[in-house]
Amino acid sequence: MSELTKILEGDTDGMATYEYIVNNIDTCSEDMTAIVDNLKRVDVSGQFLASTARFLMAVDPERFSIWLTPLVDAAIQKDREHKYILSLLEAIWGKDYADRADELRESDDNFRRIYKRVFPQSPI
Repeated sequence: MSELTKILEGDTDGMATYEYIVNNIDTCSEDMTAIVDNLKRVDVSGQFLASTARFLMAVDPERFSIWLTPLVDAAIQKDREHKYILSLLEAIWGKDYADRADELRESDDNFRRIYKRVFPQSPI
């Protein structure tokens, strides 16, 4: 049984999976589908989904772009208290996201969904 299989099977909240990504970022690309699926299964709060999206965006947004949308989407679904998705706004869409909010709400469904949850009084 591989190290990754042991981690995925034993992870109950997403922390071990997130640590695996951080510690194996140079070699885990081939396993990202299984890793993201596991995070979506075990992370009930969205904490590690959001952390993973931020981390992958910081490391290499082009290389990991295929997994960013599923991670962000799952974080939005799981983070009912909006404790973690707020951090995605700047991490994914840049420091100037607020200045571009109207444009981003029209062009990016995940941005619109997060923005609507975090700023419910804002016009959509």
